[in-house]
Amino acid sequence: MKTRKLRDLEVSAIGLGCMGFSHGYGPGPSDSEAIDLMRSAFDLGCNFFDTAEAYGAGENERLVGRALAPIRSQVVIATKFIMREPVPGVQLGQEIRRRLEASLTRLDTDHVELYYQHRVPESIPLEEVAEVMGKFIAEGKILAWGQSQATEQQIRRAHAITPLTAIQSEYSMMERIFEKDVIPVCEELRIGFVPFSPLASGFLSGKVKPDDSYVGDDVRRVITRFQKDNIRANQPLLDLLDAFAKKKGATPAQISLAWMLHKKEFIVPIPGMRKMERITENLGAADIRLTDGEYQQIEAELAKIEIHGNRTDADIAKLRDMK
Repeated sequence: MKTRKLRDLEVSAIGLGCMGFSHGYGPGPSDSEAIDLMRSAFDLGCNFFDTAEAYGAGENERLVGRALAPIRSQVVIATKFIMREPVPGVQLGQEIRRRLEASLTRLDTDHVELYYQHRVPESIPLEEVAEVMGKFIAEGKILAWGQSQATEQQIRRAHAITPLTAIQSEYSMMERIFEKDVIPVCEELRIGFVPFSPLASGFLSGKVKPDDSYVGDDVRRVITRFQKDNIRANQPLLDLLDAFAKKKGATPAQISLAWMLHKKEFIVPIPGMRKMERITENLGAADIRLTDGEYQQIEAELAKIEIHGNRTDADIAKLRDMK
């Protein structure tokens, strides 16, 4: 597996988003199966594992900690804290420290390599968060910090206080809003960019069908690109991927990831992978080489395609009230 740099943090060119092992995509593998899958990903060269306190109400961090304990010194763990509003009567730094310590306990480690602010609401003083992160770095509790779904200006403000190592945001062929200003500012400031949902929640695998149904906490119940009419309307994108996949002897998912890797050297996608064949397929995308001409051809074709549906936090919040 080739490696890339998120600022000064060296990671595998493709990481593993671990959320789906605990929630978000319906019934997943057993804990023992999930642990085996994470260790198999490591054996294939993946050393970058992403989790968060919010995934499975902390259970995902526990699972990741158990899986990676035997190889802890050889992996890079990223986790996140999420706060929508200040906690009344509690200093912000104290609350973030409480959350970090709880994450470290669940992960069974004394530090994490990368700690993200999981969304950046205006209600939380951004500069104060950055100062707190600088203290954690000085203490060795974290090696680096990042933000998720931040704007260009939020990135600049935070980076001026404590330099950012990574921005984790949704990015794929179906969601390219951050190409306008966030990815360029990451390049300018030498910040890594870590796309979550790089395969558009599996849509770009080409395996999604209009008659597929989803249950429970599966986010595809509310992500509008999975509505039947939108699945049909997005067929031109899947046709494009299929054509390039056949040309390169690859899969549509691999072409989607190869396109992303070709774009910038500081982009490190973290697809979710809950089956061994998906781990082999997605990590194998790091070996798919697009020529500059092939990349430009894909870009030209993408410019002609209208994308139908998206993924928003507001839509995903609707799951709370669904049976």
